[in-house]
Amino acid sequence: MSKIVTLSEAASIALHSMVLIARSEVKLNVNQISEAIESSKHHVAKVMQRLAKEDFVSSNRGPSGGFVLKCDPEKLSLLQIYEAIEGKIAIHSCPGDKRTCVIGSCMLGDLAKTMTREFKNYMESHFLSEYIN
Repeated sequence: MSKIVTLSEAASIALHSMVLIARSEVKLNVNQISEAIESSKHHVAKVMQRLAKEDFVSSNRGPSGGFVLKCDPEKLSLLQIYEAIEGKIAIHSCPGDKRTCVIGSCMLGDLAKTMTREFKNYMESHFLSEYIN
């Protein structure tokens, strides 16, 4: 089945992991996170490394290790988490990233630009703190 809008698995892991970590009163390790979100441990570990590099979480190794939130959930937008994994969102008119359309004008009109702008605005206006309680 085709989907018009999808999130990459990495972006989904990042967003869901950050909520789980923010909700937790104890450190969560890769195994706990991967079980909770039903994703590969290796993929979760890779995403969590990226989030740690961005200073969103701190990590400790070892049997009592895991991840804890390092930033203020009131100030961390979903967009910041998303872009830490996927890179900055670019708003383009052409969904195929072409400068000119072979048929003259895009049959989708400004749909790609509008949807991208709405997605970005939504992600920018929602913060991690909204999903903690």
